[in-house]
Amino acid sequence: METEYDLSKMKSRRNPYAKQLKRQVTLRIRPDIIDYFKTMSEETGIPYQSLINLYLQDCVNNQRKLDIRWPNR
Repeated sequence: METEYDLSKMKSRRNPYAKQLKRQVTLRIRPDIIDYFKTMSEETGIPYQSLINLYLQDCVNNQRKLDIRWPNR
């Protein structure tokens, strides 16, 4: 391998994976939920934010929907 490479001769091209990149958003999540995923993170060695993302991705892939029923007043 060379110790240095001349990158000025490289042709630029678009990232083919750009559509798959993650987008940063702000969520308000209860502390007990964060603690749950942080504990799971310590057990698995996977960052807790990745675990939350994996869980949400699983919900999307399996088309899970919440059954929310508000009490009648």
